[in-house]
Amino acid sequence: MASVGATSGRTPQEPGPGEAPTSLPSLAPVPGFGEGEEEEEEEPAEVGAGIHLCVLWNSGHLGIAYYDTGDSTIHFMPDAPDHESLKLLQRVLDEINPLSVVTSAKQDENMTRFLGKLVSQDHRAPKRPEIVFLPSVDFGLEISKQRLLSGNYSFIPDSMTATEKILFLSSIIPFDCLLTVRALGGLLKFLGRRRIGVELEDYNVSVPILGFKKFVLTHLVSIDQDTYSVLQIFKSESHPSVYKVASGLKEGLSLFGILNRCRCKWGEKLLRLWFTRPTQDLGELNSRLDVIQFFLLPQNLDMAQMLHRLLGHIKNVPLILKRMKLSHTKVSDWQVLYKTVYSALGLRDACRSLPQSIQLFQEIAHDFSDDLHHIASLIGKVVDFEGSLAENRFTVLPNIDPEIDEKKRRLMGLPSFLTEVARKELENLDSRIPSCSVIYIPLIGFLLCIPRLPSMVETSDFEIEGLDFMFLSEEKLHYRSARTKELDTLLGDLHCDIRDQETLLMYQLQCQVLARAAVLTRVLDLASRLDVLLALASAARDYGYSRPRYSARLLGVRIRNGRHPLMELCARTFVPNSAECMGDTGRVKVITGPNSSGKSIYLKQVGLITFMALVGSFVPAEEAEIGAVDAIFTRIHSCESISLGLSTFMIDLNQVAKAVNNATERSLVLIDEFGKGTNTVDGLALLAAVIRHWLALGPMCPHIFVATNFLSLVQLQLLPQGPLVQYLTMETCEDGDDLVFFYQVCEGVANASHASHTAAQAGLPDRLIARGKEVSDLIRSGKPIKPVKELLKAKQMENCQTLVDKFLKLDLEDPSLDLETFMSQEVLPAATAIL
Repeated sequence: MASVGATSGRTPQEPGPGEAPTSLPSLAPVPGFGEGEEEEEEEPAEVGAGIHLCVLWNSGHLGIAYYDTGDSTIHFMPDAPDHESLKLLQRVLDEINPLSVVTSAKQDENMTRFLGKLVSQDHRAPKRPEIVFLPSVDFGLEISKQRLLSGNYSFIPDSMTATEKILFLSSIIPFDCLLTVRALGGLLKFLGRRRIGVELEDYNVSVPILGFKKFVLTHLVSIDQDTYSVLQIFKSESHPSVYKVASGLKEGLSLFGILNRCRCKWGEKLLRLWFTRPTQDLGELNSRLDVIQFFLLPQNLDMAQMLHRLLGHIKNVPLILKRMKLSHTKVSDWQVLYKTVYSALGLRDACRSLPQSIQLFQEIAHDFSDDLHHIASLIGKVVDFEGSLAENRFTVLPNIDPEIDEKKRRLMGLPSFLTEVARKELENLDSRIPSCSVIYIPLIGFLLCIPRLPSMVETSDFEIEGLDFMFLSEEKLHYRSARTKELDTLLGDLHCDIRDQETLLMYQLQCQVLARAAVLTRVLDLASRLDVLLALASAARDYGYSRPRYSARLLGVRIRNGRHPLMELCARTFVPNSAECMGDTGRVKVITGPNSSGKSIYLKQVGLITFMALVGSFVPAEEAEIGAVDAIFTRIHSCESISLGLSTFMIDLNQVAKAVNNATERSLVLIDEFGKGTNTVDGLALLAAVIRHWLALGPMCPHIFVATNFLSLVQLQLLPQGPLVQYLTMETCEDGDDLVFFYQVCEGVANASHASHTAAQAGLPDRLIARGKEVSDLIRSGKPIKPVKELLKAKQMENCQTLVDKFLKLDLEDPSLDLETFMSQEVLPAATAIL
């Protein structure tokens, strides 16, 4: 129990202050803001964070809105046309992976069929979304507008009139997009009914909404999950520490892993978002590259490092604002917010000295307004960080409120004052009582405390004339006396009064911060963008990447001396290779070569360089020119899974079917060893049929890289001759019985797969390799395959020995012996086997 008190005892010496229990621990230093100070722990992710999506489909158009509990914002997509198969909706679901999908109970056949497939067929999803149907009346246009306009939004100042609020929201929400407005209205209804994020709060506490943001899917490049997996763009694996296994997966060796050098969590989140949304918007891509190129200049290295240090202090502002909205602010939140705002001002001042021709620097210099200085000034002048950490609650600095200062002075002077009161109380007590003290306990008040005497055994013994017994604790009796009652009247409950007044000041400070939440949200957006581009610039500097060029008129890709971004980090030496697939010639490249010669690495290298260019990163190549690419399809690795209920070959067919049905003349298709999962003839026929299908499209043929060991594809001339087909091979050289790999792509066709050399490297016995080569040569020449003579002779000797053993074990004196049966059942079969 926290208390403040003083003691007086009957001693010959001059009485002085005795033991005084107190609730105020020693002050702990606040973590410093200097560069050398250790950073505080990152705010943990909110438990149960997720996305809840609302969608409406009508007359060939989609209206989509979703609520992200991570930052308490609502995202909406303006009305967008979609095919009857709802491909656009599927793309949105693949990207945001919602926990629930809300829609109207009155839907047409297409949406009903789509939602049925979503529930029944999405086997690979880690968690299938919950489908929630609301009555169609909840999606009415007028009632949806009313919900939007009457919402309680912390980012709208309370001083705004109703008319000003309508004008303000009209500048954010497209009220002319009727489906979007209805989807937003249905989403608000769902949030209010489920009380997302405030399930345990009072019913008058609404779901916090810290902003509205627009998102669009135009200009995005289509990439499916199989492609992300086989190209190792993302790769999750279990944490090696047994203590962190429960915290989730960590990023393994992947493109995201080597490029992610972000200093703040929101930068890492934005980088992942860019990876899931590669774009064809050349303006956006070049604006990203401009920032990276600026920081790659040697004279700007110090500036980049300084900005990176400041970005390390940008923390989870939306979570803090959400807590403020719910009045759940922690002591550490104020310090984190202060450092975040202070660092944002440092970013602003730094960017004002940088070239304003770069859009990001201009936006940071302009949008980081003086509201940030106002917030930092308020927090710095009001919040007592040391006192707050010491008392584990919000406390204010001196000279903020004179009344609070006066009460704190009284509270701090209580020990010496109570010592004097205890001395006077002791004079009026029985002489058997050696000492006493007067203590202050919050919520209870002032009490007289005396030690328990040996004669005080029963409860009735605790009664003392003129004192009201309260309780016994730790062999000390606590009473109310006339003086303590007088103290209660004069001083009151100081501790609680101070706490209540400081809580009121905290609430007023929260209101000031929430009124300027828009600038804090903007800080997070721009700071995370700067963090991502600084991370990409750092990786480009360390790995020797170069800036790609874009061409909206040309189709395909042109790469000079490209490298695999992951393989070059793992291999001792790496041989760069070029690739050119532009115009109407060589759109289909058939790559043959021995096993382990680098065909698969070459395919993945082309795909990764193209992908990196489409997210606005520098690329591992001397030069790279990327044309208009709308999708990347792959069939490189079979994603086997028991839960899918599909064979390996069926999975391969699904991947190829996806490319055949969706690839356009602007798509990049990478196929490796398709057809090997079934009979050789059938697999070869399927591969040839797929390639011929694309060749028949002529100028509409996608840009295709096919790696195969089916040499018969060329030898039997299964593909038509023409400018669309180009044959490539991996250069090798035979040095006696050894095969030397150069890992260099060149024009031509391989004459053999050289599987025996790969088998030797794998450690197979030499006699097996020799027999394999012999059988292969016999098949090619059309000759019959005969058994190995040595093996046949060894088998004959084994059978002869078996027959001799049977004769030696024969007992001719046995009366039950039947020689005729023995000869027919034992000797004759053995002799037949020998012959």
